[in-house]
Amino acid sequence: MQRSFRLRSLLFLMVFAAFFSLLACATAPPGGNTNIDSLLTTAERSSFDETTRYADVIELMNAFDASSDRMHMTTFGYTYEGLALPMMVVGDVSDASREAVVNSGKTRVWIQGGIHSGEACGKEAMLMMLRDLALGKHAEWDDSLVLLIAPLYNADGNELVKVDNRGSQNGPVAGMGQRPNAQGYDLNRDHMKLDSPEARSLVQMMNNYDPHVAIDLHTTNGTRHAYHVTYSPPLHPNTYTQIDEMLRGDWLPTVTQQIKDKHGWDYYYYGNAGFGGGARGRGGRGGRRGVSGGGAGQAQGMQVWRTFDHRPRFNNNYVGLRNRFAILSEAYAYATFEDRVMASLWFVEEILNHAATNADAIREIVTAADQHSIIGEKLAVRASFLPSEEPVEILMGETEPVLNPYSGRTITQRLDAVNPVMMLEAGTAQPTETETAPAAYFIPVNEQAALTKLELHGMIMEPLGTEIMIQAEQFVIQSSTEAERPFQGHNERTLVGSWEPIEVTLPADTIVVLVGQPLGRLAFSLLEPRSDDGLTNWNVFDRSLAGANVFPVLRTSEEFRR
Repeated sequence: MQRSFRLRSLLFLMVFAAFFSLLACATAPPGGNTNIDSLLTTAERSSFDETTRYADVIELMNAFDASSDRMHMTTFGYTYEGLALPMMVVGDVSDASREAVVNSGKTRVWIQGGIHSGEACGKEAMLMMLRDLALGKHAEWDDSLVLLIAPLYNADGNELVKVDNRGSQNGPVAGMGQRPNAQGYDLNRDHMKLDSPEARSLVQMMNNYDPHVAIDLHTTNGTRHAYHVTYSPPLHPNTYTQIDEMLRGDWLPTVTQQIKDKHGWDYYYYGNAGFGGGARGRGGRGGRRGVSGGGAGQAQGMQVWRTFDHRPRFNNNYVGLRNRFAILSEAYAYATFEDRVMASLWFVEEILNHAATNADAIREIVTAADQHSIIGEKLAVRASFLPSEEPVEILMGETEPVLNPYSGRTITQRLDAVNPVMMLEAGTAQPTETETAPAAYFIPVNEQAALTKLELHGMIMEPLGTEIMIQAEQFVIQSSTEAERPFQGHNERTLVGSWEPIEVTLPADTIVVLVGQPLGRLAFSLLEPRSDDGLTNWNVFDRSLAGANVFPVLRTSEEFRR
């Protein structure tokens, strides 16, 4: 097997040498070099038994970059083990710089694959898309879009290939990377705490390039359903309403129908089937907002199609709190690896077709979200999902066990069966606890850990500059509880208490975070002490909270000007 791999690698390098030799002599316009069409991913060359490694990703992307004026190769940061994270800027821009991309005035779309490296279909799909773009396909997108494509986010995890990673997944049978990064962190739980260099690199890219849309490509497992892809918009209830309405009301339904019409495959909102009681709440088709009701009603004893989690530690929820459109894609783990790759590719193509047609509307909604002040609004600090008022039709599927000859373990294979089942649906988060968004937070200058996190997120903040007396609020702590078991290197903390008025003199070096800024929703979730995914939850304030009766950060509901 090792010798075979060396031979294939040598053959691949020979193909590249021939390609670059021809490229140097070519006089054809961009997209006219047909030799680029022969550059296949490792998945394609191995009949989808293998997945592409980091070095081959870089070589392919460099080849695509060299072949077309619309391709601009760059990097957006580094992994824990120091690998540069590749990104291709695609569109009618002069280069890959922030200035060229942002000043283009076009709608910017970020697409990432491989946040969980065992879920390799997004990486392969985006390499195939880059090849198509290098060949001149989808040229109409350049009129309104600039694409920022990062096929391989968890590059360290991608290299730790084992044949028994994600053991029940239907290939690639020669092995795939691991879920966490080299630190052991799940990068799709790190968007608020920013403990990994990968997450810090991603947020720096967002601060620099400010994409209007973010697409995050995964592979799911669990429920045996009949969908080739399940998807999700941002799930945090504090997401700007028009972002949610456009995604659920038009964008995602249109893409779903286009896929069905062109390819005959069914896509739907992400979920897992289970039984659950509880009050009827918001929901409806695909988790769209419906009528809230009381009582157990139909939910008792009836299956529920339940989505995952509203907290912004997850990529799509985090992006939503930054006032940007986000779409999560989950290809079905028990479909063949080739089908998962194609399902992801087709999904992104239709998302981009719709984005190109509605590019102006997307930018207008993003601008409105940034200009909208949340000061004085009741926002969620905790939330949950409750079943819908009425059942919806969910397409369930069937699978069979097959043997992976290399791991010696049983994997699960999708069968071509569709069984409609009526279920309730829990797809929209409802606040279970709220706070009124203040005008500003005041952070002591010695809270350096918190200030560093806020700076990394791109928060606008400044010192007072002069000592002032102010009517403020302090959070009086009733209880402080640390989780017994660690999660992602933290024993998550929960505070119980309430805000109470106080007149206080603030030192000149106190740091002010105004909530009226574009990242105000994110600031609220990071700094509210009861937030279920804020800095308090992730132990950032633990040093100050030891034995304390009050939270170290103050706030004011009054309009504040320095």
